[in-house]
Amino acid sequence: MTNMPVKPLAKSQPAESITDLPPLGLSPKDIKVDYKRHFNYTLGRDRHCKSAHYAYTSLALTVRDRLMERWKNTRYTVDESRCKQAYYLSMEFLLGRALGNAMLNLGITDSVTEGLYDLGIYLEELIEIEPDAGLGNGGLGRLAACFLDSCASLQLPVMGYGLRYEYGMFRQLIENGFQVEEPDHWLRNGNAWELERPELTVRVRFGGRTEKVTTDGGRTRVRWVDTHDILAVPFDMPVPGFKNDTVNTLRLWKSTATDEFDLDEFNEGDYPEAVAAKNKAEQISLVLYPNDASENGKELRLRQQYFLASASLQDVLRRWVWTRGHDFSQFAEQNCFQLNDTHPSIAVAELMRLLMDEHGLEWDEAWSITSRTMAYTNHTLLPEALEKWPVRLFEQLLPRILEIIYEINARFLAEVDQRWPGDMDRLARMSLIEEGGEKQVRMAYLAIVGSFSVNGVAALHSKLLREGLFRDFYELWPHKFNNKTNGITPRRWLAWSNPGLSELITNTIGEGWVTDTTQLQQLAPLAGDSQFQQRWQKIRQHNKQRLIDFVAEETGVVLPSNFMLDVQVKRIHEYKRQLLNALHVVHLYDRIKRGDIENWTPRAVIIGGKAAPGYQMAKKIIKLINNIAQVVNSDSATEGLLRLVFLPNYRVSAMEVICAGTDLSEQISTAGKEASGTGNMKFMMNGALTIGTLDGANIEILEEVGEDHFFLFGLTAEQVEQTRQNYHPESFIEGDEDFRRVMELLKNGHFNRFEPGIFDDVIGSIESPFDPWMTAADFRSYIEAQKKAAAMYRDQPRWVQSSILNTAMSGRFSSDRTIAEYNRDIWKLTPQG
Repeated sequence: MTNMPVKPLAKSQPAESITDLPPLGLSPKDIKVDYKRHFNYTLGRDRHCKSAHYAYTSLALTVRDRLMERWKNTRYTVDESRCKQAYYLSMEFLLGRALGNAMLNLGITDSVTEGLYDLGIYLEELIEIEPDAGLGNGGLGRLAACFLDSCASLQLPVMGYGLRYEYGMFRQLIENGFQVEEPDHWLRNGNAWELERPELTVRVRFGGRTEKVTTDGGRTRVRWVDTHDILAVPFDMPVPGFKNDTVNTLRLWKSTATDEFDLDEFNEGDYPEAVAAKNKAEQISLVLYPNDASENGKELRLRQQYFLASASLQDVLRRWVWTRGHDFSQFAEQNCFQLNDTHPSIAVAELMRLLMDEHGLEWDEAWSITSRTMAYTNHTLLPEALEKWPVRLFEQLLPRILEIIYEINARFLAEVDQRWPGDMDRLARMSLIEEGGEKQVRMAYLAIVGSFSVNGVAALHSKLLREGLFRDFYELWPHKFNNKTNGITPRRWLAWSNPGLSELITNTIGEGWVTDTTQLQQLAPLAGDSQFQQRWQKIRQHNKQRLIDFVAEETGVVLPSNFMLDVQVKRIHEYKRQLLNALHVVHLYDRIKRGDIENWTPRAVIIGGKAAPGYQMAKKIIKLINNIAQVVNSDSATEGLLRLVFLPNYRVSAMEVICAGTDLSEQISTAGKEASGTGNMKFMMNGALTIGTLDGANIEILEEVGEDHFFLFGLTAEQVEQTRQNYHPESFIEGDEDFRRVMELLKNGHFNRFEPGIFDDVIGSIESPFDPWMTAADFRSYIEAQKKAAAMYRDQPRWVQSSILNTAMSGRFSSDRTIAEYNRDIWKLTPQG
């Protein structure tokens, strides 16, 4: 594939435009006719075809056709208005399934259901055929998907940019309690929702060297030469707004070689070498987040990040030149790049390179544009997640980019030195280059220096960024820092995933809540109404049964319908403290074995999530959870009282079932470690009650719903830091009889009789005075909060009242509100209605 211009069609006069078509109908009959047309003609199937895949694809194409005309009109509107645009750069977009969301936002779910029914086809069966798009891992990617949905629903001209990973994170299997990773080839059967745009292919450079040249005008320019180029081929996916005819674009880049293979080597019989360049090029967009424990993994991760940034920025600049020419004087006023976490921060240096080396701007002009168009969102308080890359790796892969970073750093440090003359410690702390055994480029610092806006994603998170990780930068540029508490789209996470509750809410207060979740507050006065409670509880019980059936299908464990469903689903990480949850299960098991079951609340604890392939402690925690589950679930004493389930292969489509059926939502991270969380918001919006620490958006959830409807426990972020100074876990263990008994069960191998010593490192982490997650310190407080939750659950009218109030007060956590704040304070776009 080469980046060749597309020859325009010859014009004949007079001519009718080839794009003038009557709008497609939305009635059941229209849907049915188009469905049959795609099945028979587009896909070439006949009456002998029994494959459900083609039935699904026919429907996807039928729905996509209805998006297509709105998609083009949206693009025309934006182009003709010459309005300011924003671009959301993210390494992840965890979209989930597209079909249901598209039908909901087009308002055609009923028409599709009726049209298919006439053909003897059930919509629910086709929806289940669609794979989850493997374009993300966890909260970061799902947030990006919610944000794109809100941008379209608010009719903001925002375009998403990401990578078209052929394989997703991985498909998680559990074998003998261990996580086993299996490739997630989600594109195996193609993707009916994407449009390949080969005519917009761009080249991305790697390797080579730089040289200075003098232009005819006497200016010195830098050329990046002898590079190994890779092609970035765009694939566009539609992002529909809710019933507003707006369809924005998510552009995903696929990496390919400049040549498919070396013909000479192929003819000489050296087949592997002939396609080596092709294979290496395609690695960039092959797998989401390669394991960077190895040197090759680090190199591939950096290649991915630069590939995304360079292809996306080239695309935006090309469109600018097409429509505005080479005058960049108004570029900053018309464009904004939002960097979703630190991964795309290399865009700062790449935009400088493109403006100077490719478009002839001088440094000061290029920097003025870059520093007025880049905006950085930080999503983590964990220093190891801020990303640092060896200078050596930059020299090898991106020599021109490294030169620019060094120049940015030199000019920046001069500014710091002017503000704090002679403060060498501060200069070392703030430098973009970390000195030491091996020099590292601090990517988060590059993002801060090159951006006009730096935001956290929850009130506490933003405060801790200002006072902790980025304190030096805040003291230099306080005007840059702001907070944008995360949110979730109510379309997918309530209107689509919980149709029963959605219908009840709409019948009660109208449909306006779908785009204005503050209207959910109208449910609050009904929280104490016994008739409304009964209707609410009937729907929630149906949702619980749906979750119970899902658990049985996925794991084989059958849960009684009267159990409290206590759920923690998220990425497996020590700071999220699935381990603390497991300790509570051991405590409950110990109580049962001791006969301490008076006023018992039957409970099923459901834990799900993936551990990064190289994260051994997280994988060991998964093994521990499964071993505990094996013992608890096979003990006759726990029958009707307690169950523990590890739900494998947690994903978006699973969460759509889980969040609607959950009673108690576990948000139990160590205070000061979770940036925001969005799972907590999904559960709250669907009527679950939260047990959690004062961490991330939990704080704002507690503010909204009140202490009577939230089970709070644990140290605060300030108390965590104070306790860390003189932390002795053994004092918490020995001073607490329940805790001591739990630890004895773990230590004596009760859950690993035939695997001696396998959990020694997990036990050691709990007992270590250097445990950064403070598991032991929060154990007793967690147990007491769980007792309160169990007691309230036994009082069902009170629990249902709290459930209603949680949904009623969840409006603040809509991504529509978040995006409106991004636009008001950062992007300043004009809605294109």
